[in-house]
Amino acid sequence: MSEKVLELSISGMSCASCVTHITQKLKSLNGINYININFVSSKATIKFYDELISVGTIINALNNTGYKAELAHLELFISDISCASCIAKIEFTLKYVFGITNFNVNLATKKAIIEYIPEILSAQEIKKIITKSGFHPEYIQSNSDYEREKYEKKEYEEQKKKLIVSLLFSIPILIISMLMINFPFKNVVLLFLSLPVIFWAGIQFYIGAYKAFINKSANMNTLIAVGTGSAFIYSFIATVFPYLFVKTGNNVEVYYEVATVIITLIIMGRMLEAKAKGQTSQSIRRLLGLQPKTARVIYDDKESDVLIEDLKVNDIILVKPGEKIPVDGEIIEGLSSVDESMITGESFPVDKKLGDSIIGATINKTGSFKFKATKIGKDTVLQQIIILVEQAQGSKAPIQRLADIISGYFVPVVITLAVLTFIAWLLFSNDANKFHYALMAFVSVLIIACPCALGLATPTAIMVSTGIAAENGILIKSGASLEIAHKIKTVIIDKTGTITTGHPQVTDIITNMDKNKFLLYAASAEKVSEHPLANAIVTEALNKGLNLLSAQHFQSYTGNGVIAKIGENEILIGNKKLIEDNNIPIIYAEEEHNLSNQGKTVVFVAVNHTVEGIIALSDTIKPDSLYALKQLEEMGIEVIMVTGDHRNTAEYIADQVGLERIIASVLPKDKADIVKIIQAEGKVVAMVGDGINDAPALTQADIGIAIGTGTDIAIESADITLIKGNLTGVVKAIKLSNNTIRVIKQNLFFSFFYNVLGIPIAAGALYPAFGMLLSPMLAAFAMAASSISVVFNSLRLKSIKFQINKY
Repeated sequence: MSEKVLELSISGMSCASCVTHITQKLKSLNGINYININFVSSKATIKFYDELISVGTIINALNNTGYKAELAHLELFISDISCASCIAKIEFTLKYVFGITNFNVNLATKKAIIEYIPEILSAQEIKKIITKSGFHPEYIQSNSDYEREKYEKKEYEEQKKKLIVSLLFSIPILIISMLMINFPFKNVVLLFLSLPVIFWAGIQFYIGAYKAFINKSANMNTLIAVGTGSAFIYSFIATVFPYLFVKTGNNVEVYYEVATVIITLIIMGRMLEAKAKGQTSQSIRRLLGLQPKTARVIYDDKESDVLIEDLKVNDIILVKPGEKIPVDGEIIEGLSSVDESMITGESFPVDKKLGDSIIGATINKTGSFKFKATKIGKDTVLQQIIILVEQAQGSKAPIQRLADIISGYFVPVVITLAVLTFIAWLLFSNDANKFHYALMAFVSVLIIACPCALGLATPTAIMVSTGIAAENGILIKSGASLEIAHKIKTVIIDKTGTITTGHPQVTDIITNMDKNKFLLYAASAEKVSEHPLANAIVTEALNKGLNLLSAQHFQSYTGNGVIAKIGENEILIGNKKLIEDNNIPIIYAEEEHNLSNQGKTVVFVAVNHTVEGIIALSDTIKPDSLYALKQLEEMGIEVIMVTGDHRNTAEYIADQVGLERIIASVLPKDKADIVKIIQAEGKVVAMVGDGINDAPALTQADIGIAIGTGTDIAIESADITLIKGNLTGVVKAIKLSNNTIRVIKQNLFFSFFYNVLGIPIAAGALYPAFGMLLSPMLAAFAMAASSISVVFNSLRLKSIKFQINKY
């Protein structure tokens, strides 16, 4: 066994015990025989046997300890990949490169996304490895979609120019050949007419085939070059040395029309394909077009127009009515309402006031305001959305695996079948024109079998659907997430901030103390907490004009409450469990029971180990929650509500939205265990939460769906993020997944069916019974049509109507 050395940088280590924890976890892996972690430099040296364990397994194990291996991310644009076999070749090459931990090459985007260990490899070395495999990768200097758009436009224009030239020369060739027009030096004229088509318009296929050959591989270009090249070379010899054929007693026949018309049809297919593929990424381009080019910045009380890329964090920016907000920020002066529909999908403008956050690219509707820039460049919500969607568009769905496996063997198998077809016709046919039929069948098999459609079947559908999702405020992290979503059988939903608004208000205060003093104690203790109930209590106190006191010795008990010292008084505020755990006698139990039955959340407030009163708070249900949950039920999906609230409160909310199954009094850390229990029943589970305290459950679920505003934590924890904070996004995501998988299956079926059916027909399977032999030109037309049909079938996803029924 060969030993390899892995050098890694590790982030997140804060103490020596971190080293011990990581070392113990990694030592338990079979195949690792040496580990040394330097806490000061955050570097790890690991020796292992690659026959027993892979680099990917080691890194996954390290990441599961809670610390992260620092990996580099590389994106390359590869313009000369043309079919699924090209993808298979590149991925096969990258698979065995030590230091590369993950990779994906996408035909639709012509982009390679590679994750690697910078201590072992450099980006330049990876680029050289791909170049040696016969391709020409380029670094993506700016926005990748912009680069791809430039390439698509350029490719379309180039193919259009080549198509025009090809038509000008191939149409006369076709007319002369099909009508059997005879005149002196006919074959010589046909030869010269074919030269611009073969050696200018079609040279791209021959160059591509040559590069593949010298790199010991084969691709779509190989099939085209061998097929058309065979017809052209035979015709050239028959034209220049006709006596060779006359001596053998054969008529001198040429097939210039086969070579030229096939090339013309394939170029036409590529042109239409480039045009159609450009439509698959329109959603990203629309997002890119949302951001304004300049911002009105206040410098020394003077307004100055500044380019977006020159903005800095904390710049003060003025926005007037009807203008787009340039970047993310926080309002410091003024009031307004903002149209956020282009980001969140919310149709109604949102009121904004002092201290509220705003999102770049949204539209200011009414008043003028000043805001402080908090996020610029790639950190803005819009750019994060674009990055996330691009990553999803470049990812693969598991359903594509079969196509990838087949693509790796496809071209060599097809060439073998074509050669066998040619030989079979010569050996077993008694027809006087058997050489003609053998050559036609040989070319037809090569041309009709080009695996273009197979390579486009999945990525084009994923590109379209993730773009549509982004336009509807749904961020899908990967193709795998999109595929799994249609299998969801159970949706576990957090209550607060998900079914409800998450903004509770104080409704009742019951105490024997002075109410203002009682509220002052409670709010002062809670003001450090970030819990929604704490914020509601603090807001109630501030609305009453109370000046909050400083809290000392603050302690938070997750899911239960807080304890703090206000002056000389110890204040305990939380649920019944916190009171009982601190051995404080329960008072106001009857009042708490009655308020809980009304669907209100009740917290006890104890001063110096005596319960002095209770505070009741109520959360409101989001307007669309009822509709969304009913729709999920109609789709045959079980919905379970989980909440840390008392069961009475949970039942009250569940009754309002029509839910039958609830799990109450659940701590955030226990939600992941609930997901595991449901998964153990054999169900595909989606967890819907706010992406922060629900992170463990979101990660455990088959699909984690975060409700929020596209925060980093939500995107990191969840597979799908709903920027617009309501549950209709869950319904839309599942519907989109259902439609996308249906389209992908259709694409794959027609791709496989086309080749399985087309190859035997091209080889002459129908000739013995019906005397029919497929023309190579029809084969070329069918091949081009198959690729175009796959792209257009994917574009049908744009017609999906996300109708949410109102009840």
